[in-house]
Amino acid sequence: MYGASCNATRSLRPSGIDPCARNYYGKWTRRTVAFLHELQFDGRLSNKELAERTHASESACLRHRHRLEATGLIAGYIAVVDQALAGYPETVFVEVSLRSQNAVDLAAFEKALRDIPEVMECYLLSGDADYLLRVVCVEASHFDRVRERLAKLPEIARMHSYFALRQVVKKTELPLRV
Repeated sequence: MYGASCNATRSLRPSGIDPCARNYYGKWTRRTVAFLHELQFDGRLSNKELAERTHASESACLRHRHRLEATGLIAGYIAVVDQALAGYPETVFVEVSLRSQNAVDLAAFEKALRDIPEVMECYLLSGDADYLLRVVCVEASHFDRVRERLAKLPEIARMHSYFALRQVVKKTELPLRV
């Protein structure tokens, strides 16, 4: 699978993507989708278990897994920790608007935001707000302290906070298709 044909088509693929992980038309191969499907559900699968589940030989499985890791398609392996059991039962979404959207101000805000450990995710948006944050906290008074820290960040014009009542959907598996 990783022979000369892969090297011959390298120029046809987007840079940074392993040409062997996709077929000639740029779609994922069945083997790649099967590997990623299994590993997204259980990243601790041994090579032997992964080979059995994907109907591949152990050596081919190991080569393919290493290739997917080397290209960055598999970015890493983590343990998913239960947020509530870890002591952070509350999730708050915060819309942030800045006074200015120039590159220097955006970079200063983003750099300062990284120092607040309760901010788990941050997305730059189009639309009315500039950013959407996902913040974890113990209770409302804890969020109030986090909110005070956020309010001191550079160029904040306004913030709107929304406490999540319950989580309806949470997925960790991307919907990859062949």
